[in-house]
Amino acid sequence: MKTNLHTFYSTLQNNIISGAFVGQNILTYKEITSTNDLLKQLVANSKPVPEGTVIMAEYQTAGKGQQQNGWHSEAGKNLTFSLLLYPQFLSPQNTFDLAAAMSLGVIKPLREILGDEVRLKWPNDIYYKQQKLGGMLIENTITGNAIKSAVVGIGININQESFPAHLPNPVSVKQILSENYAIKEVLLQICAGIEFYYLKLKAGKSEEIKQEYLNNLYGFGRELEFQTNNEIFKGEICAVNPSGLLGVKKENETVFFDLKQIKFIFN
Repeated sequence: MKTNLHTFYSTLQNNIISGAFVGQNILTYKEITSTNDLLKQLVANSKPVPEGTVIMAEYQTAGKGQQQNGWHSEAGKNLTFSLLLYPQFLSPQNTFDLAAAMSLGVIKPLREILGDEVRLKWPNDIYYKQQKLGGMLIENTITGNAIKSAVVGIGININQESFPAHLPNPVSVKQILSENYAIKEVLLQICAGIEFYYLKLKAGKSEEIKQEYLNNLYGFGRELEFQTNNEIFKGEICAVNPSGLLGVKKENETVFFDLKQIKFIFN
């Protein structure tokens, strides 16, 4: 779906809600290819887009997940949106700090709805017990020694009850609570959570955020099973380094892995 930029900016001015700057401007589409792609296209144009702008879609024909994976979502049943930030106070070496802040901003409101079983699964997945409730994809634009802009794509399973068979462990809010939940309400709560942690990061409290991220990480401080290449081993998640690599203590040695090098084994 092509977007007329004049229509976009006119709609933007008429979609202001009171409260936080994250989510103050919300644009909703019935169907687009990808909320991340549309927001990146708008940022690339000369006319500025306000920080905190949110684009929400009832259905994405080409939604994105980690590692170029598609994001599967039934039309009108789930929360799929992207938001725009200008974290120019961060250097490219600190992209994980932004990811940690965004992750906390998402799970804290979900815990209010679903309880303490909501956890982060490294690097940017949202889990309920051992099932995937949602995920996040951050696409940064870097200029010089700063992150010029960040487009944060978020997908949360809200009211969907059946999923494609090839998805290994999905779950939705409705499946957990046995009732429909208001999608827009979840959006506004997450926007508030993201703003809280984003401003905390901007205030220089990155170490607090990183520790809180670890404390909310699935498997942190306890032994799990992992697979790397053809090896299955037991290890304990003990750290995430500044580049976002996962530190696993394996036979008294901490080994760091990127996303393509390690897989969680759920028993």
